Amino acid sequence: MSSALNRSSRALSRREILAQCRVALACTAVLPGRAFAQSEEPEHVEVKTAYGRVRGVKSDGLATFKGIPYAGSVSGANRFKTAPPLQPWTGVRDALNLGAPAIQTGQRRNETPQSEDCLFLNIWTPAADGRKRPVMFYSHGGGFVTGSGGAGYQDGGNLARTFDVVVVATNHRLGLMGYLFLGELGGEEYATSGNQGLLDIRDGLKWVHENIHTFGGDPANVMIFGESGGGAKTSCLYAMPSAAPYFNKASIESGPGIRMMPHEAAAETTLMVLKHLGIEKSDWRKLLEVPVDKLLGGQTGIGRTGGGLLGMNGGRKGMGGGSRAGGFGPVVDGTVLPHHPFDPVAPAISKDKPLMVGYNRDETVFFFNQQRNTEVFNLTEAALKERLAKEFPGNTDAIYETYHKSRPDASPSELYIAITTARMIGIGAMTIAERKYAQRGAPAYMYIFKHANESLIPGTQFKMGTPHAMEITYKFYNVRPPGQGGGNAGGGLMAISDQSSVKAAHNMAEMWSTFARTGRPAAKGEPAWPAYTAANRATMEIDAQCRVVGDPYGLERSMWERLEP
Repeated sequence: MSSALNRSSRALSRREILAQCRVALACTAVLPGRAFAQSEEPEHVEVKTAYGRVRGVKSDGLATFKGIPYAGSVSGANRFKTAPPLQPWTGVRDALNLGAPAIQTGQRRNETPQSEDCLFLNIWTPAADGRKRPVMFYSHGGGFVTGSGGAGYQDGGNLARTFDVVVVATNHRLGLMGYLFLGELGGEEYATSGNQGLLDIRDGLKWVHENIHTFGGDPANVMIFGESGGGAKTSCLYAMPSAAPYFNKASIESGPGIRMMPHEAAAETTLMVLKHLGIEKSDWRKLLEVPVDKLLGGQTGIGRTGGGLLGMNGGRKGMGGGSRAGGFGPVVDGTVLPHHPFDPVAPAISKDKPLMVGYNRDETVFFFNQQRNTEVFNLTEAALKERLAKEFPGNTDAIYETYHKSRPDASPSELYIAITTARMIGIGAMTIAERKYAQRGAPAYMYIFKHANESLIPGTQFKMGTPHAMEITYKFYNVRPPGQGGGNAGGGLMAISDQSSVKAAHNMAEMWSTFARTGRPAAKGEPAWPAYTAANRATMEIDAQCRVVGDPYGLERSMWERLEP
């Protein structure tokens, strides 16, 4: 489906698409960078960590700490290496502002300038009181090449305050800085270089294990979760021996990381970068001296963005499943990542850890909208079949007839969104649930987020639906009716008049936080969520009123299994 996603003029950024999704909701006002009304004056609060004291802000039942370093410097001589240990400091370190985001294309609005030294985390907690609350450790999206743990729409304050949990988010190395594989050139010294971004997240988890008790969290009850690229990162962490001691359960959201970059493709990518930068293979150490902006040019100049969702295969390969050189993402190196996360089976190392996995009903609306590809929102039946013939040669009739029978009232464009969503993300999510169940260990819970945005995509008569990334503000409970206070100083909250959206957000946030607390997702007043099995294929459809469906879209599933055994 790559050809379908590449027709565009200027592509919209992820941030622009997310803002568009919010603005389009009825009577929505996005309030970036601004707090809602607070009932008490903020005050400073200090916490002692193993490395020194930090000063955060406490107000209205929430303590926030931003920009706490969790590992040492990864610039200079440490570029492309595993981060050294964090050095202690004296006095009190302010944790009032976000730390630097990772090096990436484009500066993120309302955030500090990017830096190679980007290993910072943010903590949202009801109180730094020594209590043992469940910890929800989030990895941001943006494939493996963009994003930040400080983005306002994933601010953890409301989730922490409302559901009595501790939320943590990290910045970590991305793209070439985090995943350039130098093991074949640099030997043992650079053996882990293809997975430094993952090892950064591991180091963040280790820091949490050592320190979160002083922030009111339980180091023995940690949930890892993430959306899109963050879901693929979570898939990798779920299979990483060095991360295993630091978490107890996981949720993979709209980013099923079944396979990652093979060793051979990663090595070829490195040679492509060297050639683009005019560096001989024998002089590879010059990479340590190349300015960051030139390195970033090497990342984008080799022909693929790599690691972003548009560069990833879907189906039963899942996000990150491409084997072609030219992208940047985790490398199956036999050590940090011993094998593909969920291929051919679920990782034995996490057999006893409960898992949630799922996706949004209309994922690919996001990507076509991002590419300003309005053509796909106005398809005729003939145009749909023409597309299918190009993208699924030999299977056009089977796919069209199956989807038409499964969704008889759907328009050609709606069918195409359903088909591409399944191919890109849905099949992979289901495959993870199936392989997790096959272990006969801890349960797997499958979901589809279905709360729809009824507004029209600009320039079309096609409804937004439930696109990729839409659920982020919902699971973080960053949705509020107009005039209601109780926001947080991170900004990024939505004021919204649609009470059903508020209810859907509460349902999702409660299910996620309950899963963090107990290992079983649930929300008061909603149906019990059964574990996924081969017999029931139980799937929770998340909305203002949730429901459990056995084998949703079963005709479609059966067809894909025949086409992709």
